[in-house]
Amino acid sequence: MPFLKIPRLILASASPRRADLLSQIGLMFEIYPSNIQEITQNNTSAEFVTQELALQKARSVAERHTEGFIIGADTLVSLKGELLGKPKNMTHAQEMLIRLSGTCHEVVTGVALIDAKLNKEKTWSETTQVYFRKLCPAEIDAYIETGEATDKAGAYGIQGRGAAFVNRIEGCYFNVVGLPLASLVEQLAEFTRDVCN
Repeated sequence: MPFLKIPRLILASASPRRADLLSQIGLMFEIYPSNIQEITQNNTSAEFVTQELALQKARSVAERHTEGFIIGADTLVSLKGELLGKPKNMTHAQEMLIRLSGTCHEVVTGVALIDAKLNKEKTWSETTQVYFRKLCPAEIDAYIETGEATDKAGAYGIQGRGAAFVNRIEGCYFNVVGLPLASLVEQLAEFTRDVCN
């Protein structure tokens, strides 16, 4: 039984990790992936870029529906202000992990909510500090060979084998996976209050 009853919740993402997170907390939802191309711009903040991309994703799905609450999300890694999205290939993934080795970086997830019926929108972002231990070249190569790095911002998945790279985090763990669950539930409750009461 979901603890938050929402008439129709739509996830504008093909990410299995985001779907797993929503299922984990008992939310019932439909999946309609967005059709926008993700372009990472390095001339602005991760907070702005992720919120803008999340909103574009949610809007592209909202255009196809007359009702429902749509969730859009985008996650980026920020290393000293430089934005790292998904690696283009294995060599790019290797370069990312070499740079992240032994450093602290930020994982920023932007989230957008849209009420398709009322055309109401809300966006926010959440940031988590992630501390990597020093990685050796052999383990970076072995990790990349697993294929886990290919579709993840910063070329690692904290919920998978990439967990072995992380000394500690400061902030929301689920944010690093792809959705800040606590703030999402808070914002959903506020956003849908008039409809769900």
